[in-house]
Amino acid sequence: KKAEITLANTVTKLAVSSKQADDVLKKVKVVESKCMNNEVTLEELDKNLRQTTKMASDNEQKLDELSRKLGVQEEELKRAVERAELAENKLKGIEEELQMVGENMKQLEMSAEKAVEREEKLKDKILSIQNKFKAAEGRFEYGEMNITKLNQRVDDVEDEIYREKLKIKKVADELGETFDDMIAHY
Repeated sequence: KKAEITLANTVTKLAVSSKQADDVLKKVKVVESKCMNNEVTLEELDKNLRQTTKMASDNEQKLDELSRKLGVQEEELKRAVERAELAENKLKGIEEELQMVGENMKQLEMSAEKAVEREEKLKDKILSIQNKFKAAEGRFEYGEMNITKLNQRVDDVEDEIYREKLKIKKVADELGETFDDMIAHY
């Protein structure tokens, strides 16, 4: 009777240990899933960072081109003023040309200002992405630490289950011997 109670207690403990091991395995799967999601997010952030860097480089090239064009326009304006002083009979045509050049300069200046604004926005975006990337790295490292801890816990639970199995086998062997004794003596 005492052996039956001990066997029942051992079986109960084994069932509880098995459930705990299942719970630990479920938690490990959740953490692994989060890590995979973090890797996907990191890849997307890295891709976005490369695209943003390329866009910033392209905008810098456009700004250089606009600055060069502005310099060319300024040289054309100087030549137009010199021609106006030399030929008063062409003054009206030159003034119209000068007005057009002025409008072009305004448009170029507006475009240059917009390019500078876009560049500032891109720099802010790059900084934001870098900060998100650093935060994601921190979460990834934290996840790795948790996985290591969970793996250690799973190993401990597996060791405990193995010890419990040995105890059950010992009890079963003792029970078998007891039955053999009972059969032999009765």
